[in-house]
Amino acid sequence: MATETDQARFEAIGGWEQLPDGMTLHETPGAAVDAEDRVYLLTRNTDNPVIVLDADGSFVRTFGAGTFSARTHAITVGWDGLVYCTDDGHHTITKWTPEGDLLLTIGTPGESSPRFSGEPFNRPTDVAVAADGSLFISDGYGNARVHHYSPAGERLHSWGEPGIDPGQFMVPHNIAIDAEQRLYVADREAHRVQVFDIEGTLIDIWNNIHRPCGLSVGPDGLVYIGELNGVALMQGAAGIGHRVGVYDRSGELLARFGDPEEGDATGQFIAPHGLAVDSHGDVYVGEVSFTISGSRLDPPRELKSLNKLKRLD
Repeated sequence: MATETDQARFEAIGGWEQLPDGMTLHETPGAAVDAEDRVYLLTRNTDNPVIVLDADGSFVRTFGAGTFSARTHAITVGWDGLVYCTDDGHHTITKWTPEGDLLLTIGTPGESSPRFSGEPFNRPTDVAVAADGSLFISDGYGNARVHHYSPAGERLHSWGEPGIDPGQFMVPHNIAIDAEQRLYVADREAHRVQVFDIEGTLIDIWNNIHRPCGLSVGPDGLVYIGELNGVALMQGAAGIGHRVGVYDRSGELLARFGDPEEGDATGQFIAPHGLAVDSHGDVYVGEVSFTISGSRLDPPRELKSLNKLKRLD
């Protein structure tokens, strides 16, 4: 299934990444791009947790071994060119140089706040970097908050609580910021995206987005959102999740990509989880395909967990 407008047309590209012999992704919960269109993949391969590729898919480097849990979650390249990784298993946010030097850790690895206490962190999920270098952290699986931190890692303020009302959260799963400093929060289990200013004031709500994941704002100002499957009693229903939508800043759907059936063929998705958009408008979709599907096979096996959608002019 693919719907398009003149504002958003794409072609699915298979087998884009070129990894060294023996290196695998295992699965790819996060993807990000830098100003040079290098692609940063946050994987759940604990030997090679962050994998960096050139714009043509060639391998550049890997870093982070020994730092992350097996539950890495999201990766962001900030306006400052630094790399931010969210590890919900370790309850931490880490800041790195593009070469892989660790600069800062926010949170104590392996130590969480009490569940739904509102205090950071209990399984944080993502980071957005504002123009001044401050951080907005969605927190997450065991909390229902957004935290605002200084570039040095000092908490400035927080907002949100569990619930379905406007401004409340049912798993704040991803967060992104646009050039006007509007924050977009994928409120996954409420099937919506909530839009805030940087003070935490609610601006807008976009409803009817199925379990939104991997939310990213492209250089064109459009908002790219992965939709995850996995709702109880709806397993196997065609057209429920495993797709990517493209929205304008008012929340109007411009395009949607994916097949009604999940799969790992080119143009199909299993579990879109992390998205990034490069300067050409090409979209990189990381998937948690092993967690959702591959781990349940007999025997378990790794499935495709990275897709590229090439922007067509």
